[in-house]
Amino acid sequence: MSQRGFTLIEMIVVIVITGIIAGVVAIFIRAPVQGYVDSARRAELTDIADTALRRMARDVRSAVPNSVRSPDAQTFEFVQTSDGGRYRSGPPGNRLIFNGSDPSFQVLIGPVLVANDHIVIGSVQSDGSVVYDRMGLRPVSNYNAGTQTITMNQGLLSALEMPTHRFDVIDAAQGAVTYACEGVDTDGSGNGTGVLRRYWNYWDFTTNRTSWATPVGGSNAVLANRVSGCSVEYLLANQDFGLLDVRLTLKEANESVTLHHQIHVNNVP
Repeated sequence: MSQRGFTLIEMIVVIVITGIIAGVVAIFIRAPVQGYVDSARRAELTDIADTALRRMARDVRSAVPNSVRSPDAQTFEFVQTSDGGRYRSGPPGNRLIFNGSDPSFQVLIGPVLVANDHIVIGSVQSDGSVVYDRMGLRPVSNYNAGTQTITMNQGLLSALEMPTHRFDVIDAAQGAVTYACEGVDTDGSGNGTGVLRRYWNYWDFTTNRTSWATPVGGSNAVLANRVSGCSVEYLLANQDFGLLDVRLTLKEANESVTLHHQIHVNNVP
């Protein structure tokens, strides 16, 4: 019985036909695959930007009233609270007297206090001077949980007395917080070169922080990278209400996403 294999011409024909089919298939699937890759890249960039903006908004909502300030179009700072309450303003009990020499008061709603916490009362100045110049900022020297009495290192002046009788507790582990976009640009490959960085715990409250300066010491962390665009604007609608407008653009391989977030700032002390 005779046996017969493929001839060289038949093999060449098969290879050519297979190559043509593979080329046609590649042309048809290239666009969907590239679309999937681009979509996945945009989804990743969106997730990074959204997570950073949500963290930013959560922080700002716990800011000391009137402590938010923006020294430039890519930076803002505030002082973060951990708790708050109302001080006793009348008898019976240990009421707070704003005469500059009364350092202790009984609270109506007890806060949670830890070592190195500070009290802020009367922060109504839009420039944050009550906090940053320490006019209404006092370290807690003692807290008696039994009588719910807070003792500060010194008293407060009458100008700081508020009709709301409210005080805020500054988070000792956070203190002042700065969000800053750094190195914002785009490289030759179409990738953002900047980062959104969060700084905290760099101000120990022993000196005034009247003018904003780049944080030194403390801790910092990158919340978003590949930043190609960033803008920050703080708007004061009135004495009690502010709006922080943030726009963040992330870019990779010439694919970019821009998220715009407006954060309500409550300035009622």
